[in-house]
Amino acid sequence: MSQAAHAVPRLSRALESEEYFGRQPTSTADLPDPVPLLENLTRCVVEILAGARELDQIGRWVDEDVYRHLLKRVVLAARARAVKGQAPARPVFAIGSTHVCSPRDGVIEATVTVRGRVRTRAVALRLEGLDSRWRATAIHVL
Repeated sequence: MSQAAHAVPRLSRALESEEYFGRQPTSTADLPDPVPLLENLTRCVVEILAGARELDQIGRWVDEDVYRHLLKRVVLAARARAVKGQAPARPVFAIGSTHVCSPRDGVIEATVTVRGRVRTRAVALRLEGLDSRWRATAIHVL
């Protein structure tokens, strides 16, 4: 039998394996209310960027791209604090309104308002239902 004939069954088994062991999408109806997670992730991200919390604490709730993006922001924020001679401090803020929409089943997009002493910011998040839980696939602090 030729090598090409052997490759087809292996490829087929690999695809079946990925379907079985890879990430499984989950319907919104099978997941908990996303609002508490959205607000907690927002709170954590603001504290992480301020240097008051470790990025690893939210690692299980974000995908790899979000983790890498936040890691870059953490490094830049730490450098900026070092240049100014500021120590990391727990920020004082309040979570404001949360606006949620669902562009399709198993996906939530939201903005959460964060009111600090000096300014108000928005955090945009995208949650996807994967493996029976919400996972953040995008987080942007605006």
